[in-house]
Amino acid sequence: MIGYPKIDFKVPPNLKPARGARKRAVARVWVIEKKSPSSDVEIYVNKINYRDYFKDEILCRIVRRPLEIVDRVSRYVIFANVTGGGLSAQAQAVAHGAARALVQMEPDLRKALKQAHLLTRDPREVERKKYGRRKARKTQQWKKR
Repeated sequence: MIGYPKIDFKVPPNLKPARGARKRAVARVWVIEKKSPSSDVEIYVNKINYRDYFKDEILCRIVRRPLEIVDRVSRYVIFANVTGGGLSAQAQAVAHGAARALVQMEPDLRKALKQAHLLTRDPREVERKKYGRRKARKTQQWKKR
């Protein structure tokens, strides 16, 4: 994204990314503990602040949700690299990856995140188009005469 300030982020070599996915969107997410706790949410998607990347408040709320459910907003910084899909799928992929990364950091958070359905990957995908049809299931109108 052009025109937005990018942060310089180097991945610590000992940290493995958590993988989140939704439809065709795949997110690699790193969760790092903050040096000093602060109340503001620090989430960066593709080196851009998540509010600048997603713009829509609903998508921003989806991305923040894993941190808010376990009340860890002031303790962690989230960095995510996302590819593929649309903005909605990317936001859900980041949330899925963030939830998985939080469980890697603190295994006791698993129960709360699981109850919120954040650890389950949504398996729904777009059905492929079939030959002889206009779309996956749409066919030409049938005429009797």
